[in-house]
Amino acid sequence: MKRTVKFEKEKERDRDFSQLPSDCPHLRLHIQLEMEYMMFDDLRPTREEWVIRKNSQVNISIFFTCCTYRLTAQSLGIKELLPAYLDPNLKPADLLTGVCFASGAAGYDPLTAKVVNVLGLSAQINMFKEYIGKLKAMVGEERSASILSNSLYLVVGGSDDIANTYLGTPFRKFKYDIPAYTDLMVRGAAAFIQELYDLGARRFGVFSAPPLGCLPSQRTLRGGKQRTCVDGPNQAALLFNSKLFAALARFNIKYSESKAIYIDTYSSILQIINNPHSYGFEEVSRGCCGTGKLEVSILCNKLSPGTCSDPSKYVFWDSYHPTEKTYKILVDELLQKNVDKFF
Repeated sequence: MKRTVKFEKEKERDRDFSQLPSDCPHLRLHIQLEMEYMMFDDLRPTREEWVIRKNSQVNISIFFTCCTYRLTAQSLGIKELLPAYLDPNLKPADLLTGVCFASGAAGYDPLTAKVVNVLGLSAQINMFKEYIGKLKAMVGEERSASILSNSLYLVVGGSDDIANTYLGTPFRKFKYDIPAYTDLMVRGAAAFIQELYDLGARRFGVFSAPPLGCLPSQRTLRGGKQRTCVDGPNQAALLFNSKLFAALARFNIKYSESKAIYIDTYSSILQIINNPHSYGFEEVSRGCCGTGKLEVSILCNKLSPGTCSDPSKYVFWDSYHPTEKTYKILVDELLQKNVDKFF
C-alpha cells in the first residue's frame, strides 16, 4: 500500500515546538508517504477515504494510512484531516495545507498494485506532478520550490509485495527467488525516491518492512496448529530491509544535500510482539476484530462476530493492522529516535 500526502509550511502560532531539537527550524514539513506497508495501511484507497491527523511538533505532508495518519499526525502537530487529492470536493486552499496521494495495497513491485487494482507508484507520481503544477500556479515558482525542498517525504512499503504478491500469488515465484525479488523491490523503492528527488524533494523518511511472519494472518496461513511466527516471511523482510538500508546509504552519498533516513519499524514492532506484557498487552497472535485470524479491512466492522470488547489489550486490530494503542507506542518511539535526524 503506498500513500502519499503533502503539506506546507505552517506558522508557529498555537504550536508547541518544545520537544523538538533546539536548532530545529519551525517549518512545516510536507510528508509524502508512500504506504505499501500492510502494518500501516488499514483501508483500501478510494477517492475520499484518506484521513490524516497530527501528532508531533512538525508539520508534515504524509503518504500514510488512516490509523497511522491520525496518530502520526497527532505526534507531528499537523492538521487533523488531510483530504484525498482525488476528492471531488477538494478546495484550492487544501493544496497549501495538506493533500493525500496514497493508495493502499500498492507496492514497490508494480505488479502488487495491479493485482488488487489500486493506484501504483507511477500513478502517485503523476498526481504529485499535477499537484506541483497547481501549486506553482497558486504561489509561484520560488515558494513552490521552497515548499517542496523543505517537506519531509515518508515512504513506507514492502509488506504487500512480500506477503501478498510474492507469498500470496504464483506470479513472481516462477521467475524470482526471495533474494532476486527483494532486489526488484529495492530497485522500485530507489526509483521512486529518485523521482521524488528529481521533482524537488530533499528529505525522506523511509520505513523498513515489519516482521511479516508475526502478523496474525501469516500465523494462520503458515504458522501451523500453534500459529507461531513464521520465519520465512520474517527473513524476507529482513533481507529487504538490509538492501534498502544500503540503497539509502548510497543515495545519501550521491546527494549530500539530501537526507534519506532509514526508519527501523521491524525491531520496534518485534519488541512489542516478543514482550507484550511490558506494554500492557495480553494478546499478540490474533487481532481484536472477529476471529482475529484472517479478517482485514472491510471485513472488520461493528457487525463482525467475536470482536473483542477491549482493543487496548491486543497488539493487532485485525489480521494485518495494529491497534491504536500499538500505533501510538510505535509512533512515540520512532519519533523519539528519528525526528532530529531530518534537521
